[in-house]
Amino acid sequence: MNVFELNATIKAVQEKDLDPETLKDTLESLELPRNEKLDNVASWIEENQMDADYYSKKAKDYEAEAKKYKNKNKYLMEFLTAAIDDSGQKEIRTENHILKPRNYKDAVVVEDTKKLPIDYIVTSEVVKPNKKLLYEDLKKGKSITGAHLKANRKTVIK
Repeated sequence: MNVFELNATIKAVQEKDLDPETLKDTLESLELPRNEKLDNVASWIEENQMDADYYSKKAKDYEAEAKKYKNKNKYLMEFLTAAIDDSGQKEIRTENHILKPRNYKDAVVVEDTKKLPIDYIVTSEVVKPNKKLLYEDLKKGKSITGAHLKANRKTVIK
């Protein structure tokens, strides 16, 4: 086998999605000097690492972009709901949508975890507030230093 045929064979192996055992058998079956075979595998690993790094960066970029749009939608939803509430109507029909504000379960806002009574703290690896218990007691009207309920009102778009 000449150099071009070997390179083509290695390239063909790279392009296949083989399970680890088949890949190992295929690489072992290549008739190459050991150092040349190992050098090709090392180059392949480097290419794979570059691709992995590229896709990891792209994934982070896409995640950041998605977060930006989600935040923008949050503010747009607040505007939309406030505009409908200010109109005094329960429902607004536009040419393309039916807009109905509705109340969702209030959100628990914890201003400062350190100020919360110990009963409302969940301890594991990370100290965090027990929002379920906070919600239940705040909903009953109990005043808790360091937390309050925030109305969670959004508009259903049909």
